Amino acid sequence: MESIGVLLMAPFNSYLDQELDKRFKLFRYWTQPNPKEFVAQHAEVIRAAVGNATVGVDGVLIDALRKLEIISSFSVGVDKIDLKKCGEKGIRVTNTPDVLTDDVADLAIGLALAVLRQISVCDRYVRNGLWKNGDFKLTTKFSGKRVGIIGLGRIGQAIAQRAEAFDCPINYYSRSPKANTNYEYYPSVIELASNSDILVVACALTPETRHIVNRQVMEALGPKGVLINIGRGGHVDEPELVSALVEGRLGGAGLDVFENEPHVSEQLFGLDNVVLLPHVGSGTEETRKQMADLVLGNLEAHFSGKPLLTRVV
Repeated sequence: MESIGVLLMAPFNSYLDQELDKRFKLFRYWTQPNPKEFVAQHAEVIRAAVGNATVGVDGVLIDALRKLEIISSFSVGVDKIDLKKCGEKGIRVTNTPDVLTDDVADLAIGLALAVLRQISVCDRYVRNGLWKNGDFKLTTKFSGKRVGIIGLGRIGQAIAQRAEAFDCPINYYSRSPKANTNYEYYPSVIELASNSDILVVACALTPETRHIVNRQVMEALGPKGVLINIGRGGHVDEPELVSALVEGRLGGAGLDVFENEPHVSEQLFGLDNVVLLPHVGSGTEETRKQMADLVLGNLEAHFSGKPLLTRVV
């Protein structure tokens, strides 16, 4: 397969880069000073592309890559890939589900604990030598809080299972009630937020779920409520979120994703009731290797005429 051209969109993972280079003819998109000219020169040999949840493959690039057969995403989310155009052109799309479920669910619980117990603020309190001046202020308990989850898929269910260990009642919203669950279903996100202390965003980003957490949802969650977003930045109306936090209409937030990554509103930087992470939900050595192996496995399956491991389109 060494003659098959694969376009890697960005330096996602060193192991993935090395293995792609060993097995295929690898082209590194981000290193090109003139990407448009580069693509035109190599369009006849590039038959696969690898993107992720941040750097995908849009319709313009798909049209330019005339021989493109498959896009393998180094992520669960495929919202940065033009799926409609892929379907029209018969281009296959794969992603990396399941292997990152545990890491993302772990991080969601970690964010909730960090916000409610003010772990980051406590850390700074000690580092800045303030402890000798007196004890840290009291914080808020996590155990027993009502946890509302938007999207009860693989990751949502894993978050629910972890939260149950803290004796948290679980509520959820999805397009329809889920079978085989005792969790409380709410038919709207506003109703879910009204009946939750902690609201976790864990659904896929689609046109329908963009800004699914808007001003009305934040108002329903209220000044003691906490928003946790480990989904996509586009799920939350970010200017409204900033306003709600600054004005005290929302109690706190734990955010791993943002609308315009890596750019984050500087208004959030000075807020002690907010924990900010640089989109590291799946960012462990173990999981990133598993994700890379899935990308490689899907590419090799496609070019060997075998069934894809994790097909999306």
